[in-house]
Amino acid sequence: MADPLEIVQLGNPILRKVAQPVVNTTDATIQTLIDSLIETAVSANGVGIAAPQVARSYRLFIVASRPNPRYPNAPSMEPTAMLNPKIVAHSEEMVKGWEGCLSIPGIRGLVPRYQVVEVEYCDRYGNLQHRELTDFVARIFQHELDHLDGIVFLDRVESTQDLFTEQEYQRIISDR
Repeated sequence: MADPLEIVQLGNPILRKVAQPVVNTTDATIQTLIDSLIETAVSANGVGIAAPQVARSYRLFIVASRPNPRYPNAPSMEPTAMLNPKIVAHSEEMVKGWEGCLSIPGIRGLVPRYQVVEVEYCDRYGNLQHRELTDFVARIFQHELDHLDGIVFLDRVESTQDLFTEQEYQRIISDR
């Protein structure tokens, strides 16, 4: 098992840079980084994490949806490494939903995202994958893809009135 890595926080310049493509998906450094990203996401109760969030400028992220204290209604899936990911098509419909970020602790926002995305990425073995993602998993993919382009969820909220503290967010979701 890999060790969790330190998560960089908003203000660190790497979070605002465009990440570099992964050239050799099977390189030992990349494979170790994938394992460390999975461990980091799990230990931080995250449903996804991108390489720039651990100060590595690679077009690589993990989608690891599962119910946890941060997202109690998240669907369960195996943590999935996505290298050089891209959206190839998307629905017209956008939906506002809750997002937070391990690099921006204590703040939540209602962020508009496409409800359905058709995506391509290489898996950890270098195989090209083509999938349609919907709802919460589509949201995670779009959030993490933004990290690879130097964008954080705060850049996507439509109004500062869509921002909440973690404490208020927890109160709102527990009232449902």
